[in-house]
Formats: sequence, structure tokens, C-alpha cells
Amino acid sequence: MTKDKSNKKKFYKLNLAELPDDLFDKSVPVSKWLDLATCVEDKFPPNSLNKTPPIDRQVEIERTVGITLYMLGNVLPFALPMLSFAALLSDIGYLCLKCFLVYFGALFCLNKYYFLPIFVKKYKRKKYLSDTDYADNQYLYTERNNQKYMNSQFVWPESLHRPLMEEKMGKSQLHQPMIFCAIPHGAAPLGITAYPVWSKLFNNRLCHWTCAPVVLKLPIISNYMRQIGYIPAKSRHILDTLTKKEDNIGIILDGIAGMFQSHDEVAHIRARKGIVKIALRAGAPLVPVYGFGHTSLWKVVVDPFGILERLSVKMDISLTPFFGRFGWFLGPPQRVAVAMCLGEPVRCPKIAEPTQADIDKYHQQLLDSYKEVFEQHKEAYGWGDRELQFV
Repeated sequence: MTKDKSNKKKFYKLNLAELPDDLFDKSVPVSKWLDLATCVEDKFPPNSLNKTPPIDRQVEIERTVGITLYMLGNVLPFALPMLSFAALLSDIGYLCLKCFLVYFGALFCLNKYYFLPIFVKKYKRKKYLSDTDYADNQYLYTERNNQKYMNSQFVWPESLHRPLMEEKMGKSQLHQPMIFCAIPHGAAPLGITAYPVWSKLFNNRLCHWTCAPVVLKLPIISNYMRQIGYIPAKSRHILDTLTKKEDNIGIILDGIAGMFQSHDEVAHIRARKGIVKIALRAGAPLVPVYGFGHTSLWKVVVDPFGILERLSVKMDISLTPFFGRFGWFLGPPQRVAVAMCLGEPVRCPKIAEPTQADIDKYHQQLLDSYKEVFEQHKEAYGWGDRELQFV
């Protein structure tokens, strides 16, 4: 019997790496982006989402320096006191401190005084960061270069396609805040750094990604993250953003624990139900997002006894050593394609005080949707033999 093609689902894809640079701007209407999206019925061809074509060498070098600098910036507040103490104890400690400062300083100067002027001019930005315009700050050259480095692609189902949503549900639905729940974390979930997509492609709401509260207390890094809209991963902040600001939320659902599962396609989300309770209280849809490629960007070192994982989860900070391209410790990621694939949204009714049964019901729907989106696109990413596991 011939399969009825009319029953096949439609999926849309936007390759951000191929987006013309002049369209990567807050003032550009979303229709210009959607005009470049492609559509397929049922499935994308095998291995069509895992390509990493050559990129401009200057962009590649800038990301090699910039991402490494960002990673070092995250560990600097912790490494500097320890190395300073070691320097007081021995000559070897002093040498290590000196090498670290020279290494960090060289990357910082190269980034600030060489790459920043070049790319601010190249992408026609007035300055790197605005003090007040979070939406404009999401169009930074660093994030644009991320998209090229990873050949970032976004895939979404027909139910999230903006023109069809507007036609079927009315424009008012396009203003409803959404919660984008991305997995897996990996060493660093670079796929989420295509920040304008979450704030522009599916509705008109600025998307605030969440992070561990301690990250927003780090010097330098915290200022950068706040100015692109990051908020602490706390229920009060998330609920206020959804209901008072009426903005979107983005969350890495497996969090710190997910970093330790980066050796395989394992999602540490079976017990992650807090976001479901928030979604029910706000009446906001939960949109599952699977980041194909996140677990391949870095090689994470996991101790066999799980000590680092327990300490990291308890302290809510990463104590995970990892290696990037060229075997570089805390270095740039591998040039691996990242495909952010969105699944069917879980539409949550607004319930002031959801019961545990309510939470369990919609959490299971979220897990089912993750499973569905993974199975739907895994062959297109070249992972036809892999299975998604929940722990």
C-alpha cells in the first residue's frame, strides 16, 4: 500500500551560517529570514545536517582565540587565587602563575585590540555592546562567527512555523512567551548562542537564557552575559520574566549534570520537573530543543567515581576539565556542525497551583517530544544508530 504523502509532517530549516551578513541585524524583518528557510516533508536527507564547509580563515582564527578566552574567563576567578597561593609556596607555582597571566593577557589583547575593531567594522555595528538594548546586543559579531564556525542550522516543525501560526492561531498567539528547553549541555552548549533566533524567529519576545547564579557574579563575564539578557536559573526570575516582562525563556534543561553525560546522547532530565511547574503557572508552552553536535564539540574528562560530578552539582559550578580542538586544554571547540532541532511544543494550560499529577503529565509529554524530535532528525545528522536515553 502506498503511503499517503498528505499525512507527512513538514519541517523547516534555516542555515544561519549561510545568512547574508547584512540580514544579521535587529532592524531586518523576520520575513527576510523566513524567505531563506527550506521546507521538506517527513525527513531531511541523511547526513544533510552534519556538514562543516570551509569558512573564512579570519573568522576561524577569531573564534579559536575568542572562545578560548571566554572559557578562561570563566575559570579565571577560581584559578587566579589558587595559582597565587601556589606562587607563594614554590618557584614552580610562581612559574605557573606567570605563564597563565601571559597566556590570558596575550589572548585578551589579541581579541580586544585586533579582532574587535575588525569585526565591529565588518558587521557594521556602532559599538560592541549597548548599555540598554539587550535585543541589539544579541547580534554580536562573536555570536555571528559562532554560527559560521559550527555551520549552525535550525530546524522546526510546521506547528512552530511563524506564518502558519499566525494564519491558524492569530497574531495574538505570536506574542505568547515560550520556554525553549535545550539539551544536551555538553561542555558548553554553543548552539544556543544564535540568540536572535530565539527572540525573533518564532515570536516577537526577547529571549532570556538562564545560567547558574554564580556565573552572573563573575567579573567581566557577568557583565557581558547580563547585557545580552541572561538571568539566574531560579524559579522566581524565570516566572517573573514570563509573566511580568512577558518575554521568552531559554534554559539548558540538563544543566551542570548534563556536562558529565557528554560522552553519549544521554539527557539528565528525568527528574527535571521544576520548569514544568513554572510553565503551568505561567501558561507558557514548553518547546523541546535537541542540539545535535553539542556532545562532540569538546572531549570532557569524567572521573570514574563521579566525584567531580557530585561536587559540581552540589556547588552549581563546573569542575569539569575538557579538551578542544588540537587537544587544547580549555581551548576552542572542534569544527563540528550544530543542528538545533525543535520538537512539537507542549502547550501547558495556566494552573495557579499545579498538582504533582499535573506536573508529571506534562513532563512526560516533554520527554515524549524530545524522543520524537531526536528520532525524526538523527539520520539527517548521521546518527541513525544512536538512541536518546533519559536518566
